[in-house]
Amino acid sequence: MPQIVLYWHPMSSATPVACALAELGVPHERVKIDITTGEQRRPDYLALNPNGKVPTITVDGAPMFEALAIELWLGHTYGVKSGLWPAGGTPEHLQAMSWSTWAYVTYGAQVFRLQAAKDMGTPGDAHGTAAHKALDELLTVLDGRLSQRPWLLGEAYTLADLIVASVIGYSVYLGAPVDKHPTTNAWLQKVQARPSMQIDA
Repeated sequence: MPQIVLYWHPMSSATPVACALAELGVPHERVKIDITTGEQRRPDYLALNPNGKVPTITVDGAPMFEALAIELWLGHTYGVKSGLWPAGGTPEHLQAMSWSTWAYVTYGAQVFRLQAAKDMGTPGDAHGTAAHKALDELLTVLDGRLSQRPWLLGEAYTLADLIVASVIGYSVYLGAPVDKHPTTNAWLQKVQARPSMQIDA
């Protein structure tokens, strides 16, 4: 098995990766990068992740960054055998890739807008209001998906649920109207209750 090192900080964008590693039971070492003191901008860390952010993993010394890329790699590498990720070439695999990317890109773009408005102290301005409305519309899309099945891909929980729920969960913290969507809200609570999701508190 490859030697995996996770460079992380608690309660950060590295959290979903830490949770995915726990869910999969993948042995790894953790190295805390204190982003509050600027450790992520040290030359030795920038050599692994030129963005100067967490998470980063190394696989036998080779670095990989961006949370979504890492999560998809973990799914492909470790999840198929354990049933936590669909095999390539299946309809479920196409959906897993689609919904995971939807969370980080389509939904994530609106989360970023809401975050920016909150950071500027203007969550109620035009940008914040538009982001809130767009998130509401996207949550309706997710609600429609989850109203047809207990989990994103069907009858069984997978890493796709973890990936998407991680982004949705963060958006709740920013004020996204998840509570207006009871199906999504109930699903989110089920995902967040899993033992693997408790490790980063």
